[in-house]
Amino acid sequence: MKREFWANANYSPIPLTMTDPMIAHARPNWHPDPVDWVVERGPVDYDNAIAAMESHVDAMIRGKADERVWLLEHPPLYTAGTTAKPQDLRDPGRFPVHPTKRGGQYTYHGPGQRVAYVMLDLKKRRQDVRAYVNDLESWIIGTLDTFGVRGEIRPGRVGVWVDRSGPGRVREDKIAAIGVRIRRWVTFHGIALNVEPDLDHFTGITPCGIAEPGLGVTSLVDLGRPITMDDVDNALEDSFNAVFGPIRHHRQD
Repeated sequence: MKREFWANANYSPIPLTMTDPMIAHARPNWHPDPVDWVVERGPVDYDNAIAAMESHVDAMIRGKADERVWLLEHPPLYTAGTTAKPQDLRDPGRFPVHPTKRGGQYTYHGPGQRVAYVMLDLKKRRQDVRAYVNDLESWIIGTLDTFGVRGEIRPGRVGVWVDRSGPGRVREDKIAAIGVRIRRWVTFHGIALNVEPDLDHFTGITPCGIAEPGLGVTSLVDLGRPITMDDVDNALEDSFNAVFGPIRHHRQD
């Protein structure tokens, strides 16, 4: 039977066509093979990226492809996850809107944002959806720590947040989004970390459906860290190695 489900980052994995337990035995003594690490240097069309990702996932399920992390940027666009609400698309004519099968609601992708599509085989790691989402959060938090930024998670709120409260002001801004899907224990979709995107582009949506006062969106550059995408990629690599295990650089054909 086909097994597929999605999850977002609020610790609420939601089964779709799953009959087996979502949490299975871990393999604490198993050492994963290096994960292919692919970095794109130019913007990648969203539909082409999704097609390539899904093709790779299908090949992994058949045992014909290795685990992969694919780092890229997209042209400006909005995506609508499986729980997106029409009213959260505030400016539908601003950028292209792409329905997507990942968990979550509306989000923005564009230049200056590092997207990582994460294709891992949890059968070889740990068949635990919640632990996988926790690991994605830890990966992001470890990356931010490299630049002296404290990333935090909040129950019931998707993604990784930065507390920017001050005297007489309570404010938290989202710096990274998480949205995943899992098919036969192979993960896809992943994370989006704001490095230096145009933050005004987020105003065309209610990001992830979160509209409470005092909650916003930020980036590393907005926080006073004028770093390059290469700096971020190096930090992502180091943090991934600490959380998920080794990588190997893969050259695109």
